Amino acid sequence: MLIAADKFKGSLTAVEVAERVTAGLRRGAPQGGEGLRIAALPVADGGDGTVDAAVAAGFERREARVTGPLGAPVTAAYALRGTTAVVEMAEASGLRHLPTGVFAPLTATTYGSGELLRAALDAGARTIVFGVGGSATTDGGAGMLSALGARFLREDGTPVAPGGGPLRDLATADLSGLDPRLADTETVLASDVDNPLTGPKGAAAVYGPQKGAGEDDVAALDAALAHYVRVLERAVGSAAAEYALAPGAGAAGGIGFGALVGLGAAFRPGIEVMLDVLGFPAALEGADLVITGEGSLDEQTLHGKAPAGVAAAARARGIEVVAVCGRLALAPVALGNAGIRRAYPLTDLEPDPARCIAEAGPLLERTAECLAADFLT
Repeated sequence: MLIAADKFKGSLTAVEVAERVTAGLRRGAPQGGEGLRIAALPVADGGDGTVDAAVAAGFERREARVTGPLGAPVTAAYALRGTTAVVEMAEASGLRHLPTGVFAPLTATTYGSGELLRAALDAGARTIVFGVGGSATTDGGAGMLSALGARFLREDGTPVAPGGGPLRDLATADLSGLDPRLADTETVLASDVDNPLTGPKGAAAVYGPQKGAGEDDVAALDAALAHYVRVLERAVGSAAAEYALAPGAGAAGGIGFGALVGLGAAFRPGIEVMLDVLGFPAALEGADLVITGEGSLDEQTLHGKAPAGVAAAARARGIEVVAVCGRLALAPVALGNAGIRRAYPLTDLEPDPARCIAEAGPLLERTAECLAADFLT
């Protein structure tokens, strides 16, 4: 049995999910699980937990002191194996670094994400998987590019202030000073988001409210990002406008756009990239059943989230897939179409969502016991 589940956001990391499921399976299996082989490969789709998943798969955890989204220093981690690095922008510029109830939709910066990428380059990385998601920012990646050597100036020649809002004052952009090592580095933009940069489906309109942006803030950010693209067109040509419309440009407050236009990144669905990096195809060898999952199995799961990617890869090899989750909001037919035979939500054991989150670990072990009774007896 191969456990390839994502985190249960707010309660369990992907590693903890694997540990709890393993414990429950062994308790629920006949003869105490004698002869039962269980392998675990925690997975992530580019968002929160991506570095942890890489470390669980054998990458080395590295840390760097970088600029957080509000400007104060934070400690951020990336993962390294050989010349391949997994960099998670949320480690430097994520919502996790904001005090409870504090948001800065107009001024939060991705500068620290650029510093984290530079740390990976300094460590010898020449292939970078750049996982984006969970951001506190909507600055189009301008902060990230600034940390890597780009210049964004106002009419008077002074640098624009941090954040997406001040991009309205941008007069000139110069990317010629970007770290030259980027030209010899393969950068993969890994995200489960395929939104464009601006417009009704763009970074500000769709994701701004969850970062504290009100209606006026969303309008201001969208206008500032559109202006940012026009200024970059003068600097790098019409490719800037094309990148702004490309899938993934709106990811993580538009840092996807910055990666495409400034880093030469190639966009790929995050779970596809991470399954390759983590060695999922090899882990499937000899598996009779794959157990995937995440905190909430819902419509978003079907659009590039980890369980859908795991199920698709396993189904292609003819391996059956079941899922564990905190809550289930998909009909059986939708699960089946995604390649998941059955789902086991914690709410079957504890209907109260708050208690489910608080007691997720023990509940998941009990759920895994039920799964074992269905598949191992």
